[in-house]
Amino acid sequence: MVGLRDELGTATTDSAQRILLLGSGELGKEIAIEAQRLGVEVIAVDRYANAPAMQVAHRAYVGDMKNADFLFSVVKREKPDAIIPEIEAINLDALFELEKDGYFVVPNARATWIAMHRERTRETLVKEAKVPTSRYAYATTLDELYEACEKIGYPCHTKAIMSSSGKGSYFVKGPEDIPRAWEEAKKKARGSADKIIVEEHIDFDVEITELAVRHYDENGDIVTTFPKPVGHYQIDGDYHASWQPAEISEKAEREVYRIAERITDVLGGLGLFGVEMFVKGDRVWANEVSPRPHDTGMVTLASHPTGFSEFGLHLRAILGLPIPGEWAGSYRLFPMLTPAATHVIKANVSGYSPRFRGLARALSVPNATVRLFGKPEAYPGRRLGIAIAWDKDVQVAKRKAEEVAHSIELRTRSSEWQNQDYEKRKHAL
Repeated sequence: MVGLRDELGTATTDSAQRILLLGSGELGKEIAIEAQRLGVEVIAVDRYANAPAMQVAHRAYVGDMKNADFLFSVVKREKPDAIIPEIEAINLDALFELEKDGYFVVPNARATWIAMHRERTRETLVKEAKVPTSRYAYATTLDELYEACEKIGYPCHTKAIMSSSGKGSYFVKGPEDIPRAWEEAKKKARGSADKIIVEEHIDFDVEITELAVRHYDENGDIVTTFPKPVGHYQIDGDYHASWQPAEISEKAEREVYRIAERITDVLGGLGLFGVEMFVKGDRVWANEVSPRPHDTGMVTLASHPTGFSEFGLHLRAILGLPIPGEWAGSYRLFPMLTPAATHVIKANVSGYSPRFRGLARALSVPNATVRLFGKPEAYPGRRLGIAIAWDKDVQVAKRKAEEVAHSIELRTRSSEWQNQDYEKRKHAL
């Protein structure tokens, strides 16, 4: 694909543009919805049936995306115009093979390969992009982990070399925490824990995500457009709330754009990248990068104009459609519609067929709403939805989003059966 596109076909006809989602969670669901609005045909793939994006796709496949034969069979059957990875658990060798065969992997197979592995990511940030990061070291044995933590200093962070959403990570306050950190990495990683990365603890003011989008301009050249930085905080290494704009200095904001541009230029390709960074005063450190929409960026569903959320921007870039922007010095910026915030709605029980209560109260809050992802199974800590709020004052939006999220109560079949069983036992005593 070269240059801007001036034509789109129609889904389910021989003129259709087709996208294949490898991973069909809540982020894939929003990409699918944006694609549906433009008449793009959507094929969703995941390891379990009725994943969120499958519920709004034209077709769906269930299987192991680490299995190359499974991936090849789906791609050869569907012949998509774009293959969009949404998760880490994908056979990366297969992506390189498909790219060699002429398929468009978003943003490209190499960027996906780098971003799905913390060692490759960190070495790329430091040695190729040449941007500032926290100090780091690696360990493959428990003894090496003790040595690495001593080298970096306490407190520090340990992370499985391949994982996501904070799984397999641990905040190490001192040597006594190292055995637990080792166990967390080995047992909870969503990928390889053959190696552990130890990272210096940065006493930051705020953690941010820059949603840099690489796309074609009117001359057919690839340019990068920068939405306002998104602030967020995590609990147990997983996103819990986000807001836009992040409250950082003008100098730090320019540094955020500079760092994001250096990283995304090295990774290349088309699409939106979620570049995670730490900000303290005017100083900025790069942390990680996601070559696709970011969970913290769901705030753009409210803060950006309709059709221009991070998902809309990602899809436009992939399809070669124009993205508006305004030059501010040497950086091209995307205008924000309104300050906004999100807060997660997480499960606190296990079971199937989740039901959500408290919606009357939650949806009575002005300038606020919810997105329920439609995941068919709940377990403690699983993200099942988000609350979104907007206001001219971002602090007000943050409070509203939290209020709405905390108004929602979850029930599942299993939890109700447990409650019923408890009531029966209680009355029998």
